[in-house]
Amino acid sequence: MSMSVGGSSEYSSDINVTPMVDIMLVLLIIFMVVTPLLSSGINVVLPTTENSQEDEAITKETSVIVSVPERNQFYIGKEMVDRSKLSDLIKQKMKDKKNEDKVVYIKGGHLVDYGEIVDTITAVRNAGIDRIGLVTEKKKDTKKK
Repeated sequence: MSMSVGGSSEYSSDINVTPMVDIMLVLLIIFMVVTPLLSSGINVVLPTTENSQEDEAITKETSVIVSVPERNQFYIGKEMVDRSKLSDLIKQKMKDKKNEDKVVYIKGGHLVDYGEIVDTITAVRNAGIDRIGLVTEKKKDTKKK
């Protein structure tokens, strides 16, 4: 905002952008703080593949995601569970869902033994769930065009 020096009583039509910049900086800080909190579940280094397809249902709040980041570590969402209780907890989470929504997604770490993933699939099937999604990460294109 400018001040007129002298006796002129005309209005200045300059735009004051300082309040807008302040608001934008506050919003930027809020988004930087909130964004890491939005990720659901445990961080798992997923195996990569070229033909990975993204299922939109996996990002829903009601999705059941079983994570196996390391050997003998099982998580449902962000809660660590014992291997022996995995089937019971999956049954409990799936009891109120419709048949078309009864899908369990498994995130297995890329260094986790194949047997651990098979045991997890067996636990899901013992809970009465037939639809299982194995989560992978799409391989990034490293070729330069």
